[in-house]
Amino acid sequence: MAYAEDTSVSVEKSRAEIEKLIVRAGADKFASMISENEAMIGFAICGKHVKFVLPLPRTDERRFTHRKVNSTNHGSPRSREEAYKAWEQACRSRWRALCLCIKAKLEAVEAGITTFEAEFLAHFVTPGGKTMGERIIPQLEEMSKSGKMPLLTLM
Repeated sequence: MAYAEDTSVSVEKSRAEIEKLIVRAGADKFASMISENEAMIGFAICGKHVKFVLPLPRTDERRFTHRKVNSTNHGSPRSREEAYKAWEQACRSRWRALCLCIKAKLEAVEAGITTFEAEFLAHFVTPGGKTMGERIIPQLEEMSKSGKMPLLTLM
Protein backbone atom coordinates (compact mmCIF):
# COMPACT_ATOMS: atom_id res chain seq x y z
CA MET A 1 0.00 0.00 0.00
CA ALA A 2 1.46 3.37 -1.05
CA TYR A 3 1.54 6.27 1.37
CA ALA A 4 -1.46 8.58 0.87
CA GLU A 5 -2.70 6.42 -2.00
CA ASP A 6 -6.21 7.84 -1.61
CA THR A 7 -5.23 11.45 -0.93
CA SER A 8 -7.32 14.25 -2.37
CA VAL A 9 -4.56 16.81 -1.74
CA SER A 10 -3.48 18.27 -5.08
CA VAL A 11 0.09 18.26 -6.34
CA GLU A 12 0.03 22.07 -6.22
CA LYS A 13 -1.05 22.10 -2.57
CA SER A 14 1.67 19.59 -1.61
CA ARG A 15 4.29 21.64 -3.45
CA ALA A 16 3.10 24.79 -1.66
CA GLU A 17 3.22 22.99 1.70
CA ILE A 18 6.80 21.88 1.02
CA GLU A 19 7.76 25.46 0.12
CA LYS A 20 6.15 26.76 3.33
CA LEU A 21 8.02 24.17 5.44
CA ILE A 22 11.34 25.02 3.82
CA VAL A 23 10.87 28.79 4.11
CA ARG A 24 9.90 28.37 7.78
CA ALA A 25 13.14 26.40 8.27
CA GLY A 26 15.16 29.33 6.94
CA ALA A 27 15.43 28.82 3.19
CA ASP A 28 16.23 31.96 1.25
CA LYS A 29 15.82 30.30 -2.16
CA PHE A 30 13.22 27.85 -3.44
CA ALA A 31 12.56 26.33 -6.86
CA SER A 32 10.35 23.60 -8.23
CA MET A 33 10.14 22.02 -11.64
CA ILE A 34 7.84 19.41 -13.10
CA SER A 35 8.48 17.53 -16.33
CA GLU A 36 6.85 14.48 -17.83
CA ASN A 37 8.83 11.90 -15.84
CA GLU A 38 10.07 13.72 -12.76
CA ALA A 39 9.69 16.68 -10.49
CA MET A 40 12.39 18.54 -8.62
CA ILE A 41 12.38 20.63 -5.47
CA GLY A 42 15.44 22.76 -4.81
CA PHE A 43 16.23 25.17 -2.01
CA ALA A 44 19.09 26.85 -0.20
CA ILE A 45 19.53 27.20 3.55
CA CYS A 46 22.63 28.85 5.02
CA GLY A 47 24.41 28.65 1.67
CA LYS A 48 23.78 24.92 1.27
CA HIS A 49 21.87 23.99 -1.86
CA VAL A 50 19.56 20.99 -1.63
CA LYS A 51 17.79 19.08 -4.40
CA PHE A 52 15.15 16.36 -4.25
CA VAL A 53 14.24 14.60 -7.48
CA LEU A 54 10.86 12.92 -7.43
CA PRO A 55 10.38 10.25 -10.11
CA LEU A 56 6.89 10.43 -11.55
CA PRO A 57 5.02 7.50 -13.07
CA ARG A 58 4.51 7.36 -16.84
CA THR A 59 0.96 7.87 -18.03
CA ASP A 60 1.15 4.77 -20.23
CA GLU A 61 1.90 2.33 -17.39
CA ARG A 62 -0.44 -0.66 -17.45
CA ARG A 63 -1.53 -0.04 -13.87
CA PHE A 64 -3.18 3.15 -15.13
CA THR A 65 -4.36 2.04 -18.56
CA HIS A 66 -6.03 -1.16 -17.31
CA ARG A 67 -8.33 -1.99 -14.42
CA LYS A 68 -6.91 -4.07 -11.60
CA VAL A 69 -8.52 -7.52 -11.41
CA ASN A 70 -6.43 -8.86 -8.54
CA SER A 71 -3.04 -8.15 -6.97
CA THR A 72 -1.10 -9.71 -9.87
CA ASN A 73 -3.30 -9.17 -12.91
CA HIS A 74 -4.51 -6.05 -14.72
CA GLY A 75 -7.64 -6.74 -16.74
CA SER A 76 -9.72 -4.73 -19.15
CA PRO A 77 -8.62 -1.37 -20.54
CA ARG A 78 -9.68 1.88 -18.89
CA SER A 79 -10.96 4.90 -20.75
CA ARG A 80 -8.46 7.67 -21.35
CA GLU A 81 -10.15 9.75 -18.64
CA GLU A 82 -10.07 6.88 -16.11
CA ALA A 83 -6.40 6.21 -16.89
CA TYR A 84 -5.55 9.89 -16.41
CA LYS A 85 -7.38 9.99 -13.07
CA ALA A 86 -5.48 6.90 -11.85
CA TRP A 87 -2.17 8.41 -12.95
CA GLU A 88 -3.03 11.74 -11.31
CA GLN A 89 -3.82 9.92 -8.05
CA ALA A 90 -0.41 8.21 -8.12
CA CYS A 91 1.27 11.60 -8.64
CA ARG A 92 -0.63 13.12 -5.71
CA SER A 93 0.47 10.19 -3.53
CA ARG A 94 4.14 10.66 -4.48
CA TRP A 95 4.02 14.39 -3.74
CA ARG A 96 2.47 13.70 -0.32
CA ALA A 97 5.28 11.21 0.38
CA LEU A 98 7.90 13.81 -0.57
CA CYS A 99 6.20 16.34 1.69
CA LEU A 100 6.23 13.83 4.57
CA CYS A 101 9.92 13.06 3.97
CA ILE A 102 11.00 16.69 4.04
CA LYS A 103 8.74 17.49 6.99
CA ALA A 104 10.17 14.56 9.00
CA LYS A 105 13.75 15.60 8.26
CA LEU A 106 13.10 19.19 9.29
CA GLU A 107 11.29 18.07 12.43
CA ALA A 108 14.20 15.80 13.41
CA VAL A 109 16.59 18.73 12.97
CA GLU A 110 14.37 21.12 14.95
CA ALA A 111 14.02 18.58 17.78
CA GLY A 112 17.80 18.21 18.01
CA ILE A 113 17.74 14.54 17.06
CA THR A 114 20.12 15.15 14.16
CA THR A 115 21.71 18.00 12.23
CA PHE A 116 20.64 19.63 8.99
CA GLU A 117 23.84 18.42 7.34
CA ALA A 118 23.37 14.80 8.46
CA GLU A 119 19.72 14.73 7.45
CA PHE A 120 20.12 16.33 4.01
CA LEU A 121 23.68 15.28 3.06
CA ALA A 122 22.69 12.97 0.21
CA HIS A 123 20.67 15.80 -1.32
CA PHE A 124 23.33 18.56 -1.15
CA VAL A 125 24.13 19.85 -4.61
CA THR A 126 27.77 19.71 -5.69
CA PRO A 127 29.46 21.76 -8.43
CA GLY A 128 28.06 20.50 -11.72
CA GLY A 129 24.54 20.03 -10.35
CA LYS A 130 24.71 16.44 -9.10
CA THR A 131 23.83 15.64 -5.51
CA MET A 132 26.24 14.10 -3.02
CA GLY A 133 24.16 10.92 -3.19
CA GLU A 134 24.43 10.74 -6.97
CA ARG A 135 28.20 11.03 -6.69
CA ILE A 136 28.92 8.83 -3.67
CA ILE A 137 26.32 6.03 -3.79
CA PRO A 138 27.85 4.36 -6.89
CA GLN A 139 31.22 4.37 -5.12
CA LEU A 140 29.64 2.77 -2.04
CA GLU A 141 28.12 0.07 -4.24
CA GLU A 142 31.57 -0.63 -5.70
CA MET A 143 32.98 -0.83 -2.17
CA SER A 144 30.41 -3.44 -1.15
CA LYS A 145 31.23 -5.53 -4.23
CA SER A 146 35.01 -5.32 -3.87
CA GLY A 147 35.20 -5.27 -0.07
CA LYS A 148 37.71 -2.43 -0.32
CA MET A 149 37.35 1.18 0.70
CA PRO A 150 37.24 3.31 -2.44
CA LEU A 151 38.92 6.66 -2.72
CA LEU A 152 35.73 8.68 -2.43
CA THR A 153 35.69 11.41 -5.05
CA LEU A 154 33.17 14.12 -5.69
CA MET A 155 34.30 14.89 -9.22
